[in-house]
Amino acid sequence: MKKSRRVKKSNNWRIKQHRDQFFKKSKTLGYRSRASFKLLELNNKFKFLKKNTSLLDLGSYPGGWSQVASNLITSGKILSIDTKPMKPIDNVEFIKCDIFEDKSKDKINNFFKGKIDVIISDMAADTTGNKSLDSIRTNQLCSEVLNFSTKSLKPDGIIVSKIFMGEDFIEVKNLAKSLFKNVNFFKPKSSRNESKETYLHCKILKTL
Repeated sequence: MKKSRRVKKSNNWRIKQHRDQFFKKSKTLGYRSRASFKLLELNNKFKFLKKNTSLLDLGSYPGGWSQVASNLITSGKILSIDTKPMKPIDNVEFIKCDIFEDKSKDKINNFFKGKIDVIISDMAADTTGNKSLDSIRTNQLCSEVLNFSTKSLKPDGIIVSKIFMGEDFIEVKNLAKSLFKNVNFFKPKSSRNESKETYLHCKILKTL
């Protein structure tokens, strides 16, 4: 019975992907994932990817966001980090590590030789089947990225991070507002309607 349910769930996923216009469009345009369109929409809204930007992509696998960034950042620096291996992308340096380990932070500092213009994160916790728990765990990641950014961003720096609309959403929102002068939220059209995800855009660090 359990095997039958898994097969049915897998088939439903394939059908949904086949019908998904952004999934099909990503294949046509050669993007690594449909998530590429989320970053394109976010950048169209907030204009944070410029040709000379120094950018850190956290949780970069499979490389959809790094791929978009590499097309727009032509004279800056891009570093992508994930615990999963990522296939090479032109103009992108990749490090396989855990961002929250101290040795990883040393590697980031060595690469940029200074503060960063933009940090992007499409990270989500591994799913457990419990939507409430998954939301909490992903929002904890967002909070950790926010705290990390205060030590890594330039004073006028920008962070863009996935966040879920859940019971701890307000806590993360309040944390963001305590750290940044400008805080906005945006749900791209390429984000599935049934998904609880939205994206946090923060700009200009407050003096702590």
